[in-house]
Amino acid sequence: MDVITSAAELLRRRRPERPVLALRPHAAHRAAKWFIANFPGRVLYAAKANDAPQLVDALVEAGISAFDVASLVEIERIAPIQGAELYFMNPVKSRGAIVRAHRDFGVKHFAFDSEEELDKIVEETGGAGNLTLFLRIACPNTHSLIPLEGKFGASPEEAPALLLRARQIARRLGITFHVGSQAVVPVAFGEALKQVGQLIVSSGVLVDAIDIGGGFPSRYPHSDPPELVSFMDEVVRAADELAVRHSCELLCEPGRALVAEAESVIVRVDARRGNALYINDGAFGTLFDAAYSGFRFPARLVSISRRKSKPVAEFALYGPTCDSSDYLPGPFVLPASVREGDYIEIGQIGAYGRVLANRFNGYGEYDEVILTDEPMLSMYATPEEQAQPALKSTA
Repeated sequence: MDVITSAAELLRRRRPERPVLALRPHAAHRAAKWFIANFPGRVLYAAKANDAPQLVDALVEAGISAFDVASLVEIERIAPIQGAELYFMNPVKSRGAIVRAHRDFGVKHFAFDSEEELDKIVEETGGAGNLTLFLRIACPNTHSLIPLEGKFGASPEEAPALLLRARQIARRLGITFHVGSQAVVPVAFGEALKQVGQLIVSSGVLVDAIDIGGGFPSRYPHSDPPELVSFMDEVVRAADELAVRHSCELLCEPGRALVAEAESVIVRVDARRGNALYINDGAFGTLFDAAYSGFRFPARLVSISRRKSKPVAEFALYGPTCDSSDYLPGPFVLPASVREGDYIEIGQIGAYGRVLANRFNGYGEYDEVILTDEPMLSMYATPEEQAQPALKSTA
């Protein structure tokens, strides 16, 4: 894979026909280093967020050795990494996936949120005595842009009995929750940890681990959350109030926060109709969240000439498929002069972009490059780093 300085340098070399996934492994590496240094416990990477080998390698090089996996496919992909420890945290798994995860890949960390799921895990692991079981509890998602509540999680009424039964089975017992994706208020974690503390007291069951899940945010034009250190301060404050704090391991499962800014997509404008641009990637590609989750991504014209780029205007985008829902309302702020044949770099698609892309209408094929410049937006880069035109890649 080519390693170049920027999207502009790519266009100096060639004019790609397909959209281009532009990876920045150094950004993922830096994010992982920050989390490992600042989270008061163990950091798992949520493998569902991005499976690009270059980014996973960068996370491992930074010190990530544990992974939240949600399927057998993810287990098969991550298991070959030397020293990888896998946490099968999907609360509903097939019996076959449980068998293979435990028998073939040595997985011993499992999540559950019902008596039926707990029964499945016990039965399909043969009553193994070396399991770490995490009870997934329901918690409010009021502080996140993408709520995840409703599908998973034991209710406050169900949780005490489930915790007591699992305590009798598990070698190690944990509680886990998820505050929702792109949580923008630190107190989301404090409120959930308070709920965990109340559950421990009401059930009378001591736990060995608390997994606070993912939800840590990245920066977008429509969502500029507080600095991540404020989230860590809230986690430390709330965890210190737990009766089991000094005997209990803390874990987290960042996905978006580790890889969102580590990948962008470079697209071509195939038509302009007023303030609507028709581009060669879209809702059925890496820009799903722009169409269906209301996300606005940073965008910039990739210029290799001295063409003036001001004034700017707000644009909506259409993807390349024949489906009218392939529409990205944005708005995307770009030079008013943008026209057919121009290329645009759309940033912050490293979280869930490539893994949601499909082949509808024959699209969904990409070229790939590694860029060594800085992301358009960053939770981690210093102002000096953001001002630098290029950085040495970790790849």
